[in-house]
Amino acid sequence: MTGMEISLATVVCLVALALVFDFMNGFHDAANSIATVVSTGVLKPHQAVAWAAFFNVVAISIFQLKVAATIGKGTIDPSVVDHYVVFGALLGAIAWNIITWYYGIPSSSSHALIGGLVGAAVAKAGFGSLISEGLIKTIAFIIVSPLLGFILGSIMMVAVSWICFRTSQRKVDKWFRRLQLLSASLYSLGHGGNDAQKTIGIIWMLLIAAGMTRSTDPVPIWVIVACYFAIGMGTLFGGWRIVKTMGQHITKLKPVGGFCAETGGAMTLFLATALGIPVSTTHTITGAIVGVGSARRVSAVRWGVASNIVWAWILTIPCSALFAAAGWYVGRVIL
Repeated sequence: MTGMEISLATVVCLVALALVFDFMNGFHDAANSIATVVSTGVLKPHQAVAWAAFFNVVAISIFQLKVAATIGKGTIDPSVVDHYVVFGALLGAIAWNIITWYYGIPSSSSHALIGGLVGAAVAKAGFGSLISEGLIKTIAFIIVSPLLGFILGSIMMVAVSWICFRTSQRKVDKWFRRLQLLSASLYSLGHGGNDAQKTIGIIWMLLIAAGMTRSTDPVPIWVIVACYFAIGMGTLFGGWRIVKTMGQHITKLKPVGGFCAETGGAMTLFLATALGIPVSTTHTITGAIVGVGSARRVSAVRWGVASNIVWAWILTIPCSALFAAAGWYVGRVIL
């Protein structure tokens, strides 16, 4: 594609659609950042989403755009990208997000977008258009990120239990109600830093295909600011249907457990973002919550709920890919 083949109006509409996805990402994933802090009673829901949204946006000043580079150049062959592919990818991801939000399923917006890109690219140019290296890293972290969250969350829970062994429950709750504000802010930083960059990557991909920027040029600053602001606003409005599943249905949390889960999840997100790997904040915090619950006792985790969530993880990429392939064909008609 050349810049002359994609009209300015089409680019503007697709950028707007990408920002809608980014807003929905924040809306859908708000529960990841606030479920523990709300469920433990440390913050009221409206306070928690404002807290999380603020740190989603603050992340703009902390993280390099390595995840955006992976999305923009490392998942599908840039030569197949056009406005139809971008439209299909966004439509597939948005459709899957709406379905999972409606049913209160904590699925991954990140993997919905990856699935969308895969489905639209395959619909246009076949499986040869996929970049295996980037996709393998992303798919591997479907397992690695919740496992790492599980390990870090459980280790922190065990360590805190030993440190506070002779301290009364009342004092422990008092300390960790305050510390959970810190852990929630760290997790929200990681959420904003990793997830906003996915939309930055797809808009960057579109601008390169339209000839409005070169692949060697830095990402335009307006794209970065718009994406971080959009995800922050989405978080501010919050996806309440998922909060209960994340915060109480998997395991019962107290402030100390919420702190350990958020901190373990935040460490995982910081590591993945530094490596430029787009991971699921949903997978990460779910693994950390399960780790905290199982560190107390295995029966403290509702494994039936956890297994239902895992099924949603498995289905996200193929289902969003199918929606995106359909979206690509729709885009060929209407764009």
